[in-house]
Amino acid sequence: MSAAMASVVAANDQRPAVPLLEVRDLSVAFGRVRAVRGVGFAVPRGGAFGLVGESGSGKSTVLRALAGLNPNWAGEILLDGRPVAPVRDRAFHRRVQMVFQDPYGSLHPRQTVLRQLREPVAIHRLPDGEARIARALDQVGLPAAMRFRYPHQLSGGQRQRVAIARALILEPELLLLDEPTSALDVSVQAEILNLLMALRRDAGLTFVLVSHDLAVVATLCERLAVMQDGRILEQLSAADLRARRTATEYAAKLLAAAGG
Repeated sequence: MSAAMASVVAANDQRPAVPLLEVRDLSVAFGRVRAVRGVGFAVPRGGAFGLVGESGSGKSTVLRALAGLNPNWAGEILLDGRPVAPVRDRAFHRRVQMVFQDPYGSLHPRQTVLRQLREPVAIHRLPDGEARIARALDQVGLPAAMRFRYPHQLSGGQRQRVAIARALILEPELLLLDEPTSALDVSVQAEILNLLMALRRDAGLTFVLVSHDLAVVATLCERLAVMQDGRILEQLSAADLRARRTATEYAAKLLAAAGG
């Protein structure tokens, strides 16, 4: 390799890595109501980013647009630097999965755990389905016998573990987490948080987390955005949050209200 070529390669190696997820000027409207206005942020591969704000701030609307549950948005959503269309294909859902707030509401009450875990395997025509199911249950700390139970036979924490296992079946890169612990008892919340941290570490997952609980966000995320009235007011690091370093009065009040 010539010296000139070597210098070009070295320069290319120093270019910043492309974020796994990048959102540019995202807007969502419901009729005349603009629920999200000009939202933008980036999440590096393996990173975790939080969206916080009061109810109605637009944070869950952002997450639903990212997941493809609401195709009526404007702006840009990029996955690995490539634009994502409003209507998603199966390849997208192999890479991006969502875990919802209510673990009971997100599971079919009349289907066993096994049937609900088999569903994504069948939809995506994946090989080794039973092995995937066994691996996913093991990843979330559930015994194999749990597959024969129905949702009403499980505790809230167990149901949320099943919901996480269903997302993991496809071996995604990005998990979208919509208040994943808010419907759980305090003691169970800690278990689910520990599980999510372990999954991120062991599987190299990237997270986007929506939560009203600043302690949860500070535990799981390196960076976060504070939202109000559909806009991002400021972005902070988790260290900023813990040190109460905020740039806006609204963020300071949000932190004070949370007892942070």
